[in-house]
Amino acid sequence: MTQTKRPRRSPAGGYARGDETRQRIIDAAIRLFGEHGFDGASTRDIATAAGVNAPALQYYFESKEGLYRACAEYITNDLRARYAPSMKRISDALKDDAGIDALVDAYLGIQATTLDSVLVPPHLSKGRLVGRELAGESPNVASEMLQRRIKRPINKLLLALLARIMHTRPDDAITRIRMLTLKGLMMAFYYPPGACLDLLGWKEIDAGRSALIKAAIQEQTRTLLMSWHKAGGSPREGGKA
Repeated sequence: MTQTKRPRRSPAGGYARGDETRQRIIDAAIRLFGEHGFDGASTRDIATAAGVNAPALQYYFESKEGLYRACAEYITNDLRARYAPSMKRISDALKDDAGIDALVDAYLGIQATTLDSVLVPPHLSKGRLVGRELAGESPNVASEMLQRRIKRPINKLLLALLARIMHTRPDDAITRIRMLTLKGLMMAFYYPPGACLDLLGWKEIDAGRSALIKAAIQEQTRTLLMSWHKAGGSPREGGKA
């Protein structure tokens, strides 16, 4: 995809109005790309949802591809800002040689941020857009951006944190396997959109149900982390991955 360019606009009040319109288009596009995928979301439908005429999309983003990349940039920047406090909390806990309770709480903090991203509107539509990419239904733009700018730095921190909790090393196979196990606790609620609703017997996940899911997952995570801490590094085969 081509890089997104921001065309020139009129000065003074035009900038504020233009930025508000641009953001409104991005918000509508994230929702429709998440619901229908890149090919299924038409520029006409996005313009209608944003309350603008179709030429406005070309004015701000040049093309549908440019709009999609702008959505990916927005999602990535938003997630970086929301993960920053919990990432700092982990870094501080590791530097301060914190006790087990503080270490577990640090892990639960970053997990809570992830769960909010998956479960809570309007973050849900952002997760759906990324989910479409992971399912091969949209170009891998947001997922690659997130992998490079957010997931790799977070994974490095989480491996160090889990290694401290479990008395292992970050590069041990068991450390990585257990990190994937914890991530798996959330995947049933992530993609495909709404796949968990039938089993739950729900039509939607509202704020109360989101809180219920979050509490259940975090309770299970705490139980696993404390169990792994007591067990040390076992079971482990082969050491390094």
